[in-house]
Amino acid sequence: MSIASVSVSPVCEDSPNFPCYFTDRCGPCLSNSILIYLTVGGSVIPMHVLESDSIASVKRRIQTFKGSFVKMQKLVFEGRELARNNSRVQDYGVTDGNVLHLVLRLSDLQAITVRTVCGKELEFHVERSRNVGYVKQQIAKTGKGFFDLKDQELTCDGEELEDQRLIHDICKKNDVVIHLLICGSAKVRTKPIKKDFKVSIVASDLSDKRDDVVDKGEYQWRTQSKEPEVVDRKSLLSDVLLEPLIVNPNIELSSVVKELITSTIDGLNRGNQPIRSSEGSGGVYFMQDSSGLKHISVFKPIDEEPMAVNNPHGLPLSMDGEGLKKGTRVGEGALREVAAYILDHPRSGPHSFCNKKGFAGVPPTVMVKCLHGGFNHPEGYEYSPKNIKIGSLQCS
Repeated sequence: MSIASVSVSPVCEDSPNFPCYFTDRCGPCLSNSILIYLTVGGSVIPMHVLESDSIASVKRRIQTFKGSFVKMQKLVFEGRELARNNSRVQDYGVTDGNVLHLVLRLSDLQAITVRTVCGKELEFHVERSRNVGYVKQQIAKTGKGFFDLKDQELTCDGEELEDQRLIHDICKKNDVVIHLLICGSAKVRTKPIKKDFKVSIVASDLSDKRDDVVDKGEYQWRTQSKEPEVVDRKSLLSDVLLEPLIVNPNIELSSVVKELITSTIDGLNRGNQPIRSSEGSGGVYFMQDSSGLKHISVFKPIDEEPMAVNNPHGLPLSMDGEGLKKGTRVGEGALREVAAYILDHPRSGPHSFCNKKGFAGVPPTVMVKCLHGGFNHPEGYEYSPKNIKIGSLQCS
């Protein structure tokens, strides 16, 4: 643990009544109170104390004003540390007008944010001398066995982190975000069939230990098996992704929504770029069909909503999470559109059981995740999970 002096603003600038703040108990007018001076990083702070005050009580009052935890404080008088917290001020010979030096110990803990592909964030405080392998162990403990060590892959700035890599080497700046991928073991087999490929994926059975709900039902992962299918050769070279965001695998999408997703991905695979609308205050993209002659859907990423982090129109970032309109939250616009479609179901039942329009005629809408270079990527684009956009896809 390193030790360093920390500079603070002089008390006369921050609070003219600062001495009285520390004298709410004894007051400067009492005859048995003394005035001492704390020096911190070159600044001088006056403070009224009682000679009978304990060192611990003085440190607690410093914590109340400055926010520096008691265990991080070190008081020094005439080259000697006032180390015994139970001792009194007078026991160290401190009298009226004396100067005490306050040294703050800097914490060796590093705050780390681990973000999953789905956008879930995990917060950890780890010693900078620890390595990536230790972080993986903490992730496994947090997930209660769901995130197995062998399946974890941590990346930072597009680079995979090895287990031996030290946190100190990675977190050279405070805004580092580490991305978490869960990699299940699988084998891919291909068999040529004329001009196409027959692709079969053989994955290990994970249902025994992963058929459960994690984090109070927010996410639910289940093993899915796929029959071998014939895949066009061109699709193997595709650099786009579009699929529904599944929260509850027991809910089946309606045929209209499935067709909406299929038509949109066909247009992207054909090379038809998303067309960003010049209207509105958020990122709105018209998605084309396979012919490129028709707008089949509209995609609205949550990170490009008004006052969101990647808003393409230059709106300021929301500091408290409130949206452009009072009472709204940044990032919830897409959820509101999907909710409106779900609630606007016909009398015959939910959309998954029928394809009729609802009372208000809300177009089919679904939450999807999409990966494409045609969206707003201020820090540049690469085909990587960190660039996946989550948002609403609505029939146009």
